[in-house]
Amino acid sequence: MSTTAGLRRIGARGAGRRTTRRTRTIGVTGGVAITVLGLVVCFAVLAPLLAPHDPNAVDLSGAYQGSSGTHVLGTDASGRDLLSRLIYGSRTALIGPFLVVAISTLLGTVLALAAVWFGGWFDQIVVRVVDAVFAFPGLLLAILATALFGSGLKAATAALSIAYVPYIARIVRSASLRERSLPYIAALRVQGVHGLRIALRHILLNVGGLIVANATLAFGFALMDFAGLSFIGLGVQPPTSDWGAMVGTGMAGVLQQHPQEALFASALIVVTVGAVNMLGDRLTERWEARS
Repeated sequence: MSTTAGLRRIGARGAGRRTTRRTRTIGVTGGVAITVLGLVVCFAVLAPLLAPHDPNAVDLSGAYQGSSGTHVLGTDASGRDLLSRLIYGSRTALIGPFLVVAISTLLGTVLALAAVWFGGWFDQIVVRVVDAVFAFPGLLLAILATALFGSGLKAATAALSIAYVPYIARIVRSASLRERSLPYIAALRVQGVHGLRIALRHILLNVGGLIVANATLAFGFALMDFAGLSFIGLGVQPPTSDWGAMVGTGMAGVLQQHPQEALFASALIVVTVGAVNMLGDRLTERWEARS
């Protein structure tokens, strides 16, 4: 077998095996993070089965009740069951960040691979545009978008997706540049393999672990940004339950010695973001150790 053929085999079949080994073992920390995130996802998917009450059922006579057999975590200012609202709130808390990460990762990866492969003036334009967008904080861009197009999940998702594209694109571009300089890429080009096939089948596979790791970290940041938008009233709108919105509406209860709504919602945000960041850090460490 020739040297170039051997290099080609490393770039194709070996890449998939390396990617599998990178994510096979993530340690105890990663296992705890996956368990926590799995529970949150189960709450979101099985909310109608797990919630003991209608999350939007108002009972003004039962406002700010403490923990009881009927309301395990008590009620809010409108007499709504807090446990049910927290369970249903996991849906909006996850769907927004998921959409942001999916859209920004797809756009950022495509943009980065195109910039690396074509290079030259196209790469310079991409770098300049990415740097310009990167200068705007994602939360600020989302606030501006909601001010122009109205509050709600759609406007916030679109604005944060655009804001997160540079974050993904810069990291993928850096890793792809290093990958493109390796000998097996030069061997594939000498053999006449199409550039698109090289970019998708070889470069993308070899940086796939890094893309997944950074997408995981971006999910945590997006969750915080969405919670912040809902907290100031620009994200998920009432009466839909959402963790960030519950922190905002629960602030009035804190002043009246009823902090349970804001406290429980804040705790879930912190635990979920912490689990996402722990998992992202472990995936990044494994990719760096294997690359």
